[in-house]
Amino acid sequence: MTEAPRDRATASIIALVLANAMPLIGVLWFHWQVFPILLVYWLENVVIGGFNVLKMLTADPDQPVAWIGKLFLIPFFCVHFGLFTMVHGMLVFSFFGQEVPALQALHYGWHTPSVVMAAIRATHVEYAWLALLLSHGFSFLWNYLLGGEYKNVGLQVLMGQPYARIFVLHTVILVGGALAAALGSPMPALLLLVALKIGLDVAAHRRERAKLGAPALSAP
Repeated sequence: MTEAPRDRATASIIALVLANAMPLIGVLWFHWQVFPILLVYWLENVVIGGFNVLKMLTADPDQPVAWIGKLFLIPFFCVHFGLFTMVHGMLVFSFFGQEVPALQALHYGWHTPSVVMAAIRATHVEYAWLALLLSHGFSFLWNYLLGGEYKNVGLQVLMGQPYARIFVLHTVILVGGALAAALGSPMPALLLLVALKIGLDVAAHRRERAKLGAPALSAP
């Protein structure tokens, strides 16, 4: 018996919420401040960009013309999204990286791979990042490939889709992080920041499923 699209979307949303709960655990049990939370969310951008490249590669595979478009659009997306992610990371490291002693002697604004790895080691966010990686990987396999979304979506839609999800979400997150830092990173503000991200992420996931072919879940 074929699984209903609503049930398929529900499964990926559950995985998304569970993955997003990792920063919540970080705040409650490991006393994370603003920077570890924002670092995890910035690292998620890299994951989203990587899976979007896979979506573009596997979209509409039976159309020869589409493969010609991929030769141009995939490298263009990598450069454009890479610059977008780099600027976003510079903001996170410049404004919030000062709270990490291991990074205080480094140039916050230019996050080379060595600086990023130092930040990951210093803040111990590896498992939270891995959880988000697995969540996006599950959605890619469950919704996009097994759910047949790759048959219905064009390259132009995929080119803009990550920006629609990231821009509003991370603008709110950066503003919320700045407010939490200004308040001295109290736990209620950090918990609110994580809860806000989860809510926005679930809403974006629903819109993405509707846009790529799977019906969105109706609001409770």
